Amino acid sequence: MMHTADMLKAFARHRGNAIVVPGRGGRHWVDLTARPGLDVPLGDPAMGGHACFALGLALARPEKKVILFDSEGDLLMGLGTLVTIAEQKPANFYHFLIDNGCYATTGGQPVPNADKVAYDVIARGAGYPRAFAFGELDEFSANLEQILSEPGPVFVALKVVAEIENAPIGRRRRWQTRTRDQVISDLRKELRIGD
Repeated sequence: MMHTADMLKAFARHRGNAIVVPGRGGRHWVDLTARPGLDVPLGDPAMGGHACFALGLALARPEKKVILFDSEGDLLMGLGTLVTIAEQKPANFYHFLIDNGCYATTGGQPVPNADKVAYDVIARGAGYPRAFAFGELDEFSANLEQILSEPGPVFVALKVVAEIENAPIGRRRRWQTRTRDQVISDLRKELRIGD
């Protein structure tokens, strides 16, 4: 298994000017490789909605790569999103799933059947033309450039070490520095909505 921070460092070398929706890996993303004009951290309130949001960005900005770092907890709240993404076929959409086997942000409760779920197989079954799974950093790093050179939608399941947060949510360091309204305002400006 790999650590989320190490995986994100390996990814950062290949990101280019892609729009990144950091999802559950957000706190690491902000600490390690954030690029404020290109990152769209939604924070914890969006649990279950990251994939839909990232799909919307990919459809609105077809000239830009859109990269989502989802979690298995988020994905399990809306598995139907996979078939919608597959049907829409956004060639610029790269869906990375951070699978730690538990709900780490709410205390580490285990994800049901966590050791037996093959998320890459589920994505392929939903219609993703390309789906991969990695549990080791070296193998992931060696294949990442090729994966990002292929047209989307692409799904990549990543098995990572669980990093459980047991502090009450109100006492945790906030990694999301913009309010929901600021994120929406910034997106409207970027997409030139309301001009």
